[in-house]
Amino acid sequence: MPVDHQAEVDQLMADYRRSREQLVAVQRGLASIRETATSHDELVTVTVGPRGTLVDLTIDDRAYQRLRPAELAELIVRTTDVAVAGATRRMHDQLAPVLPAGTDPDAVLTGRADLTQSEIEPEPEPGRHSRRSREDDSFENRSWLTDGRHA
Repeated sequence: MPVDHQAEVDQLMADYRRSREQLVAVQRGLASIRETATSHDELVTVTVGPRGTLVDLTIDDRAYQRLRPAELAELIVRTTDVAVAGATRRMHDQLAPVLPAGTDPDAVLTGRADLTQSEIEPEPEPGRHSRRSREDDSFENRSWLTDGRHA
């Protein structure tokens, strides 16, 4: 029975084109995501793009009279968090239909896909000791005036 190589090649090329078109559509959809959130008091409105990138910030003039700078900053951060959560949901919705069943869209978006935590963490450098404790991460008792040693 003769093998029709051209038919196989044509089918593979057609499958490739469909996959590529689907990828282009998903990428365009992800790139076009914008999510806007407004604070409960309507003093702050933020818009974020894909991955939560801040693309617009509107502060009502009343905010400067009603809020101290620290309160305004906190309101901006909280409102941005709401917008980022919405953008993340929309990214998941955009990505989920093209992923294999059971695949976590968040894992794909963060670059973890099917990796385990041990695979993500960098390997210790040869000859270097592992960290002693999480206390080493604290800068609470450090004085940068004394070459970064504990105060």
